[in-house]
Amino acid sequence: MKMVIQRVSRAEVRVEGRNIARIGVGYLVLVGLEKGDGEAQVSRAAAKVASLRAFEDGEGRLNLGLADVDGAVLAVSQFTIAGSVRRGRRPSFDNAMPGPQAEPLFTRFVHELRELGVRVETGRFGALMEVELVNHGPVTLLWDDPPQH
Repeated sequence: MKMVIQRVSRAEVRVEGRNIARIGVGYLVLVGLEKGDGEAQVSRAAAKVASLRAFEDGEGRLNLGLADVDGAVLAVSQFTIAGSVRRGRRPSFDNAMPGPQAEPLFTRFVHELRELGVRVETGRFGALMEVELVNHGPVTLLWDDPPQH
């Protein structure tokens, strides 16, 4: 499972020109599930996002989490994060988990975040989305928890 976590001052998702999700301060989390991922990766990822301290304290150190800044998460499933551009000129998605298997795991990720007390908005799984964000800092972090084959 891979995630791109971006600290934002605001973010939103549109589908077919309609706004379907919006947050203010928080994290935009782009989630890529890979073949072999399971509930263990999803649980670790949700715990990481919920406890991550990527907001500045009074001394300018990244020491505050979502709860400290009244933040939220905009979670967007993005299979292209599981892609590879190591060979050739076209991305390979051989390791990306097929949608029918990935959707329940993404739904579980969102559910676990909510169970941890995080306010969560989401994109629409499998839809062509427009994601707009203001990356604050910028702060962008990568999470990679390889599949257990």
